[in-house]
Amino acid sequence: MSDDFMLDTDDLERRMDGAMANLKTEFASLRTGRASASMLEPVMVDAYGSMTPINQVGTVNVPEPRMVTVNVWDKGLVGKVEKAIRESGLGINPQLNGTIIMLPIPELNEERRRELTKVAGSYAENARVSIRNVRRDGMDQIKKAKSDGDLSEDDQKIWEDEVQEMTDKAIKSVDAALETKQTEIMQV
Repeated sequence: MSDDFMLDTDDLERRMDGAMANLKTEFASLRTGRASASMLEPVMVDAYGSMTPINQVGTVNVPEPRMVTVNVWDKGLVGKVEKAIRESGLGINPQLNGTIIMLPIPELNEERRRELTKVAGSYAENARVSIRNVRRDGMDQIKKAKSDGDLSEDDQKIWEDEVQEMTDKAIKSVDAALETKQTEIMQV
């Protein structure tokens, strides 16, 4: 390989890992019939003039397997937190009890399970697109180096193969995570 050109494969790999980490966060927010504090992570509340994660305006607890509670610290934000949960698309109906918002997790019916597997699929597709965008950036860097004369034809092929190999590995892990999540969702 040419001494002039060095592709930052660590950066590309870090960005692909970031897409995978984001996917895992999105999967954690998908409920599978069991209560989990992480299912509220994507919910943002309009608090103090900015969008704030729900865990920064109250304490999220799971007191029992089918119940999540949010103990809101500021009484003035209870309505906003309740509204944010209602509009989050989680399909949970919040119940107020003073400053505590209770979120009973209903049993998932077959239709809702199928919907959730489709949502999981769209999250996975977004992760794949992000990974492909990272690959495109890497390939563009390689092509630019080739056109600048910093890279021979053979070296270009070697670098492109390495970037493609990283991409294939990342896409495989996305597919495996999706399959696991869909199996988990469909379990009764």
